[in-house]
Amino acid sequence: MHARAASPRYNPLMTATEREVLEANAAFYAAFAQRDADAMDALWAREVPVACLHPGWEPLSGREEVVSSWRRILLGGGAPPDIRCEDASVHVAGDAAWVVCAEIVPGGSLAATNVFVRERGAWRMAHHHASPLPRPAPRPAGFRS
Repeated sequence: MHARAASPRYNPLMTATEREVLEANAAFYAAFAQRDADAMDALWAREVPVACLHPGWEPLSGREEVVSSWRRILLGGGAPPDIRCEDASVHVAGDAAWVVCAEIVPGGSLAATNVFVRERGAWRMAHHHASPLPRPAPRPAGFRS
C-alpha cells in the first residue's frame, strides 16, 4: 500500500490566507491517505452546517452523517489504496474559501471541490464533493501535438 498526500506547492504571489487554506486542504488529503478517522473528524466544521457528496453516493447533510461516512470509508476498507491532490486552485471570500482540484486515485481521477470556513481562527471543511472525470478521448492515428 502506498498511501500519500501531495505537499502543496505555493505560488510566491499567493496570500498568507490562501496558503492557510491550501494547508487545510493538504491536511484533508493526508487524513484520507493515512486513513486517519480522528484527523478527518477534526478537520470538519462544528459551527456551520456541513455536507458531503462522495462519488456514487446520495448527498449527505449534517456533521454526524458526514463524519460517520468518512469513518466507514477510512476504517471499513472503502478508501483507495493511494490518493493525492493535484492542480489545486484556491479561492478566498472573507471567512469562506474553496479549493478545486483533481483527486488522483488508482485507475483514474476525480474532480473535487472542498469548501472551508474559518472557525475560531482555523480553516475547517464545510463541504466536499468529488465526482469522476471522463477519461481523455483517444487521439486519432497519426495525430501530432
